Amino acid sequence: MNSFASGKSISPVEVTNIGKLGFWLLVREKEHFLPFEQFSWFLQAKIEDILNVQLVHEDHLRWPALDVDLSLESIENPESFPLIYK
Repeated sequence: MNSFASGKSISPVEVTNIGKLGFWLLVREKEHFLPFEQFSWFLQAKIEDILNVQLVHEDHLRWPALDVDLSLESIENPESFPLIYK
């Protein structure tokens, strides 16, 4: 299924770029950077598994192949989640 219409994404969530230090996630037209240093589950992941992200609920993201679930709050304010923020 093509998620682009006239060059604009119609998906509520997508990975827009993956780099050496982390990746960019677009959620409802707001971009977030997830550095591998803080979100280490993604460091050794296959690209296809990082790209396979779902917005399960309004604030709940899921990467099924990696068995990773994150809230937008934990991405926006990782210091409030000491078990994942190191």
